[in-house]
Amino acid sequence: MTDTVMTETITIETTNSPPTAIKLADSIEAGAMDVTSPNVAASTAESSSSRLPITVNKPIPYTFDLGNLLANDPNPLPRDADEETLASTARDAAQVLINQLLTTCEIKSTSDGVLLSLPPHSTPLPREKPIPAEKPPTKWEIFAKKKGIKDKKRDGKMVYDEASGEWVPKWGYKGRNKEGEGEWLVEVDEKKERETGEPGDSRSENRRERKERARRNERKQRANERNARKNG
Repeated sequence: MTDTVMTETITIETTNSPPTAIKLADSIEAGAMDVTSPNVAASTAESSSSRLPITVNKPIPYTFDLGNLLANDPNPLPRDADEETLASTARDAAQVLINQLLTTCEIKSTSDGVLLSLPPHSTPLPREKPIPAEKPPTKWEIFAKKKGIKDKKRDGKMVYDEASGEWVPKWGYKGRNKEGEGEWLVEVDEKKERETGEPGDSRSENRRERKERARRNERKQRANERNARKNG
């Protein structure tokens, strides 16, 4: 048993300048991309003389959409076209498309190989999925549109703390909304002390008010979501 070693020979001429479209077409026509083996070298040499020409002449010229790799052949086919005629027509269209790509598109030679830049496509293609439906406006959006209220420009999640000289978050862990809750010494509210007879604790009161605001906002958010589902 003998092993047959397949070798791929590429004979594209390389110089200091990138290959041109004519050089690429000539080298491909000469068999640069053919795969040969020692056992079939003779048959390959014989078949090279019977290659089809790279130029295609048709009564009606082709039209192209190179961005989609599309070649349109307006020449009519005979009614009794057989498989050989169809294969020949398809081969001519593929050959003309390759010729058009090599002669009109920009070709660059890089370390990864020869790259060909395609132009923008001109044939619109159908969508795979339908256009998504627009979401119904929320209760607040309807109210804001009716009153002419516009969104305020958001200035980020951080705010500068002049006391510490650092940027701190507005909410959350160590947020600005918790300012005063961690102080070890607070001033007593004399007015509340006279009304209630007990010294007020501003730290616990601020914490209680902040949590109540958070719960109130959550209730409003759930109500808006229920209204949006009903209206939708």
